[in-house]
Amino acid sequence: MPRLNIFLKGNLDLRDSLHSLKLNGELKWNGINELVRARYPDTTVRLRHETWTRSDALLQSGGSVPKDLMQHDLPLGAYPAVSQFSQALFETKSDAIILSAMPDIANPLWRHKTEGYLIFTNAHEIQAPEQKQWLRTCFDRVSLLDVDQSMDNFSRIIDRCQVQADAPILIYNVSSVVPSDSIHCFLGLEDSLSTRIKRFNLGLIELSQKKGISIVDVDTILARHGTDHLKIDTLHLNGDGCRLIAEEVVRILDDLGCL
Repeated sequence: MPRLNIFLKGNLDLRDSLHSLKLNGELKWNGINELVRARYPDTTVRLRHETWTRSDALLQSGGSVPKDLMQHDLPLGAYPAVSQFSQALFETKSDAIILSAMPDIANPLWRHKTEGYLIFTNAHEIQAPEQKQWLRTCFDRVSLLDVDQSMDNFSRIIDRCQVQADAPILIYNVSSVVPSDSIHCFLGLEDSLSTRIKRFNLGLIELSQKKGISIVDVDTILARHGTDHLKIDTLHLNGDGCRLIAEEVVRILDDLGCL
């Protein structure tokens, strides 16, 4: 049976839509293979998923976890140190690669003052006094990336991926609809979340024009089907939303000749 190996570097937007979505212990969506089995019975999809803190951290990582970070054992939650410093995206032979713009839009990081490495951790989840002191003493908070920085990083990531294999690259954009957002005048709100997302989505279009990557247009798909009925919150989808995104991924992969 033919097997399509897909490397996912992203967070819940990729995992929920392509692997599975469970809410309160109940399976809401069973992933891309549910579609592939029905439409392409001779093909199965194998997913390898790693969480992703941000594009600059990925490019900077040398592939190994810093020794002092291992010693202090900060609570990293869904972003384990092995994943944060992994170079597997550039080293794994895959039939397709799927990335997401969401980490660059949403994640602030910490930079070690002397070693210079970047980490993602939620400071409010750190309970041990010695860990809190180490974070405050040894790290500086790093602000969010702007669009130009992010797209330059994505360009470099794409180039490095293509050295390993000529695999198609898909990138999820982000829905710009923020639930309960009622802004009608943006004076003084130049970097509201909805505006920030729109800027990144436009940046991805320009990146696609330059690099030939495919965009999984989450923003448009949800808008067409009724965003308010498909979102749990600003960045997370329900089962119906995840299915729609997975259907678009299958359509793109089919169009690219992967299925």
